[in-house]
Amino acid sequence: MIKFLDLYKINNRFRDALETSFRNSLENAHFILGPNVTHFENEYANYCGTKFCITTGNGLDALTLILKGYVALGKLNKGDKVVVPANTFIATILSVLHAELVPVLAEPDPDTYTISVHTDKAVFVEAKAVIMVHLYGQLADINSFQKLARDFNLLLIEDAAQAHGAISNLNNRKAGNLSHAAAFSFYPTKNLGALGDGGAVTTSDSELFEVVKLLRNYGSQEKYTNKTIGYNSRLDDMQAAFLSLKLKSLDLDNQRRQDIAKRYLDGITNSKLKLPFYDGSKNHVFYAFVVEVENRSDFTAYLNKNKVEWLIHYPIPPHHQEALKEFSHFKLPITEKIHKRVISLPMSPVMSDLEIQTVIDVLNTY
Repeated sequence: MIKFLDLYKINNRFRDALETSFRNSLENAHFILGPNVTHFENEYANYCGTKFCITTGNGLDALTLILKGYVALGKLNKGDKVVVPANTFIATILSVLHAELVPVLAEPDPDTYTISVHTDKAVFVEAKAVIMVHLYGQLADINSFQKLARDFNLLLIEDAAQAHGAISNLNNRKAGNLSHAAAFSFYPTKNLGALGDGGAVTTSDSELFEVVKLLRNYGSQEKYTNKTIGYNSRLDDMQAAFLSLKLKSLDLDNQRRQDIAKRYLDGITNSKLKLPFYDGSKNHVFYAFVVEVENRSDFTAYLNKNKVEWLIHYPIPPHHQEALKEFSHFKLPITEKIHKRVISLPMSPVMSDLEIQTVIDVLNTY
């Protein structure tokens, strides 16, 4: 069986260092917002090229606290509209709802799967912010959306949960430093994954930094003194230490993912499959290698028979989820087509060359 993602093998590379780090945390007994958190926040801000990084309990909280922070600063008001891609993971939309804002669902580009700049401009006239989701690890159209944000006076926010280390062709900047603020997830499957949940906000906005830092910790700077109504969303000190260890390998791991993607793109010649768009640069870090197929159930049965694991990102579009039934009347044909056809193939930095070639051979004989 070729695994879709072998988390044991990915993390076993760091076993000795992780065990040492765990023992140090056990000895130091500083488990919440300790020195490892501060160290990782400084490291990750430096890695992304921003002035600040504030870690959170998870990626959803990171995105929610950005929006809540802008509400607290008066840059957004309850009920303001926020444009989001309709084919995103539901967490992007949930963050908008949690911040008491109104999500406006926009169709994606059918080739890149990221939010399309060709959305009716009237949508942006009425909005106050736009969230670019770097879906599957590919950066959104940065140049176009930065111009759009300037033209329409929009807050530009990145959902970079799947794009750690992706680099823009435009200005050589990394994900997390291409907007006013960005949210990351460190869920274990991510390109930079913890051994549990975790998230972060990156920004160079000092006001937003101070507000989000307050909000994540009960609205408190000093214990038992609360300046505002806050939340409890903090990265464990031990997870921060783990992330610092794994950050050192992120660029090499991303390069391996890109190399695998190039082999897939060069080797898969089956016309029944629509392969992902990739320009060969570092703007796509292939959190997922996503193809489209007409008859997905037949294709997945074939993969099962040939012992190739797979996953669907995502089987149900957000506006068809019961939780978001208020959006069920939206007509989003591109999004709906994508969700019916996409399937993610094995992709990880620990795949062997034999496994890669086997996947190619299986796909070509479908």
